[in-house]
Amino acid sequence: MELDLTPKRAQPMLEGDGGGYYIWSSSQVQVLAQTNVGAGQLVLQPRGFALPHYADSSKVGYVVQGTDGVVGMVLPKTGKEVVLKLKQGDVIPVPIGAISWWFNDGHSNLNIIFLGETSTAHVPGQFTYFFLTGLQGLLGSFSSELISKVYNFNKDEVTKLTQSQKGVVIIKLEKGQQMPKPQLDLTKDFIYDIDTKVPETEVQNGGLVTTLTEKDFPFIKDVGLSVIRVKLEPNAIKAPSNLITPGIQLIYIARGSGKIEIVGLSGKRVLDSQVKAGHLVVVPHFFVVAQIAGDEGMENYSIVTTTKPLFEELAGKTSVWGALSPLVQEVSFNVDSKFQKLFISKATENTNLIPPTI
Repeated sequence: MELDLTPKRAQPMLEGDGGGYYIWSSSQVQVLAQTNVGAGQLVLQPRGFALPHYADSSKVGYVVQGTDGVVGMVLPKTGKEVVLKLKQGDVIPVPIGAISWWFNDGHSNLNIIFLGETSTAHVPGQFTYFFLTGLQGLLGSFSSELISKVYNFNKDEVTKLTQSQKGVVIIKLEKGQQMPKPQLDLTKDFIYDIDTKVPETEVQNGGLVTTLTEKDFPFIKDVGLSVIRVKLEPNAIKAPSNLITPGIQLIYIARGSGKIEIVGLSGKRVLDSQVKAGHLVVVPHFFVVAQIAGDEGMENYSIVTTTKPLFEELAGKTSVWGALSPLVQEVSFNVDSKFQKLFISKATENTNLIPPTI
């Protein structure tokens, strides 16, 4: 099946005084449905509040912008709410079935990208949300008779319960409206600042690569995903690599710009495209991807749909070329031993992050 991997931006699903929610629709980005991954973007203006809801997919949120975000979450089978503080760089898993609300208690926008796996979704490649309150709220959709009997309410009380909130999805709270304060002692259990994590690869003038798995952050196991941060300095390159554990990689360009190349079936280059902040790119199973930063550098965050990702590198000290015997390389490339030695010396002299040549 031919896959269209063209980078795409999110489109508005809802916008209002409190903020907006933006989606990559699987009808417009069909590769999302074909690979069962999805993405959404929540932008809350100051005092913006996303009403309590749950979704049909597990996902990871990454805070792109903001310093005073607040999230409340009731995890399945816990029967209690945790309230957490969010800031730029934070990663927060949101397991399937968790009820959450989101609030911007700061003076600038709170911008959160959600990346996840959609095999359980009503619409493959897209998150579907179920809201507890508001015009799309679940309670207001049941009959007044049922609500009256469930809560032992009279008619006026039922009307007040189900019809007082006229907002849809996102509202803006008035100044002075009190909200729960974050439980700072719980932050380390539910949130991880990936921007401050020590990278496993870092090269001067090249950049860094940081991988976040259940080993470092046990809570992320609940969503069955891992997170990768790649920050490239201006004109640096991340050499080609592929995920050898079965899984899809979904890349969001957070800052800067550059180019992404992907090679897939039958050695065909299926993507060779410029990318910039706001673009989303899907890397299918076993496809090989390389990244080239532009003049301003490039930073991206991605999920992989496995808790224990393993990558095969095609350049650098740990690349496969260092493992394959010289004779196999000579035969495979149809070159002599002199050229093979030149190749292996070049291919393994650096890491998979390559600074620009002067």
